[in-house]
Order: sequence, then C-alpha cells, then structure tokens
Amino acid sequence: MNNKQRVLIVDDEKFNRQMLSELLLPYYDVFLAKDGEQAIALASAEPPPDLILLDVVMPGMDGYEVLRRLRSDERTCNIAVMFVTGMSEEDDETKGLDLGAVDYVFKPFRSAVVRARVRNHMSYIWQRKQLELDAFIDGLTGIPNRRQFDQAVETEWRRANRHGTPLSLAMVDVDFFKPYNDTYGHGAGDEALRQIAKAMSQALNRSSELVARYGGEEFVLLLPEVEPDEAVKIAERVRLAVAALGLLHEESNAAPFVTISVGGVSLIPSLKTPVAEMLTRADKQLYLAKQAGRNRVSWETVI
Repeated sequence: MNNKQRVLIVDDEKFNRQMLSELLLPYYDVFLAKDGEQAIALASAEPPPDLILLDVVMPGMDGYEVLRRLRSDERTCNIAVMFVTGMSEEDDETKGLDLGAVDYVFKPFRSAVVRARVRNHMSYIWQRKQLELDAFIDGLTGIPNRRQFDQAVETEWRRANRHGTPLSLAMVDVDFFKPYNDTYGHGAGDEALRQIAKAMSQALNRSSELVARYGGEEFVLLLPEVEPDEAVKIAERVRLAVAALGLLHEESNAAPFVTISVGGVSLIPSLKTPVAEMLTRADKQLYLAKQAGRNRVSWETVI
C-alpha cells in the first residue's frame, strides 16, 4: 500500500512544474496542473492532495481565485495551500495569508528552502491527520467510533436525499453480554468485542459500508446506496460471521456461543425527516429481534 503524502503542483509554466516536481518526487507522490481549472479538478478527486503548491500569477484564473474556490468547497476547504510566486511585496503576501494560504515559496526557487518548507508543513499535516484519526476510532476495537458514525450518517443522509437513493442502517447488540462479562470476566469481554468488531468489518464488502461501535456492546451498520433486499443479506452475513467465531457462552439463552441481534431499516431519506427517526426505527427493529428470541435479523423497509 502506498502511504506517501500527495503534493499537487500548479503552475502555468512547464519549466517551473518540472523543477518543483524533480525536487519533491523522491519524497512524495506528485501531481501536476497547468491552470486553475485543472487544479480544482485534481484537488476535488479522491484521495485529495495533502498540500498544493499554487502559482499566484496564471492566465485566466489566478492563484487567489483558485484558493477562494478551494476554501468554498467542503471537499477541498481543508487542503493546505502554499503559494508559489515571484512577487515579494508585503501586501501580496498578506493577501494570500488572509485568504488561507499556509506559506509562500518565492521564485527563483532555492531547492533546500523549498524542500524544508514542504517537509515542515507535511510533518504538521501528518500529525494533524493522526490526531483526527485517533479521535474517530474506538480505542478498544479499532473500528470507527460513535463520533465518526454520527458524521458519516449525516453525510450519507444528505447524499441519499439529494440523489433519491436508498439508505440502510442497522443497530446491533451482543446477546446476553452482561452474563458473558460476569461469567468470563471483563478482560474476556473486551477480547470478545474486539473479535466481534473484526468479524463484522470483514463481512462488509464495499468501502462505503461502515460498521462502528455505538457504545458498550452495541454496534451500528451504515449501508449507503444498497437496495433493501441486499441490506438484509448483508446484515444476515454479519450475524453469521459473529456466530462463526464460536466464542463459548454458557449463560446465553440464544445459543451456546456468542451471538448478535440486528435490527435495521431501509428508506429514502427526506430533509423533512431527521436522522434520529431512522435510528428510532432501527432500534425498534432491534427490540423486535430480541423479543423474537435474539440471534436474528429484524428489518423494516420504508420505500
């Protein structure tokens, strides 16, 4: 897997693009754009660049306007931008910094200075991303936490509403988990949650599908752009994956091993309806799954 950080170089002069590329290519994945339109398109792609070296003076759309547009788009608003310029007036530098540029690289280029400035900013960017990653990962299981789920479901809710596509969500509860902890100890309970989280994650096939720890022994599945019948199949696959772990549970009334109950809902979101209603519907289905004997999937389709 390629873990190199990504740099986008934007300059209308081929010589400058090549020179900066040669300086940085040994250390980063480098991408080139010759004008503002190309820059915005590449910056909006996935995965986005970590840093953009942006020429100020370009025909058509200048660097200032490119930066304004990047900052106005939620997909690109947090990308670090370092201006590249031959202008050295204080007002020009102030203007760029006020717009949100993190630094300036001045022409003619001094190789050691360019590398050092880029390296320093990339180090900060990496540290910031690690902190952000830690804030969205559950410390026990290593899967997304409640905070990441809350953001993801809001994003997918708006996307599904915009495109009229189905969205499915399922609440998951580990059956008789308190007796499990009481019988085998909290250390064993923690290890069981780790194995359950891993099994559930491995049962998902698409990168857009999310399993997160919701709290305690509760998990949640978020399945964007999946037809209801397929969503039920995914939930059943997740249930079977946990059962296949074969974790002994002598105090369970559902099975002699650890199992989960799943309650879900599929619908086409509306901005007139809050996300909370989807959670309420899924929670009701989880209750029905438990009432029916646990170790099963209960589902509602509202389409």
